[in-house]
Amino acid sequence: MIRDERGSASIEAVVVGPAVVLMILLVVFGGRVAFAHQTVQEVAADTARAASLARTQAQANTNAAAALQAGFDQQLPCADHDLDLDLGGFSRPVGTPASVVATVTCRVAVADLGLPTPGVITISATMTSSLDTYRERR
Repeated sequence: MIRDERGSASIEAVVVGPAVVLMILLVVFGGRVAFAHQTVQEVAADTARAASLARTQAQANTNAAAALQAGFDQQLPCADHDLDLDLGGFSRPVGTPASVVATVTCRVAVADLGLPTPGVITISATMTSSLDTYRERR
């Protein structure tokens, strides 16, 4: 018994097409999220390092803000970003180990992909950079 298979390719395309498009969008979504995680970690490390090279807390804040802005300007378009600096190490006496902790939070827009995901994903990273033990701190 031979069946007429005319039109079966059209039906297969209608069934398989959306699934293929969904798979491609999921891969793009995963890539965007992975890139955002990597970038936020890199910017947090750069920010902590820039702050740790300063001699004063005021200069550390300025250096960290500049590093944060430079990092996001070059790499990742965040809808919004925040920086939380722990500069408590500057109050420790010279000769004792101290560090600067930078926590960077970035909100990445993913609504443009058309997936049933939240419109914005929040990604955060915390990095630490040591202060020079024997350098003057103010």
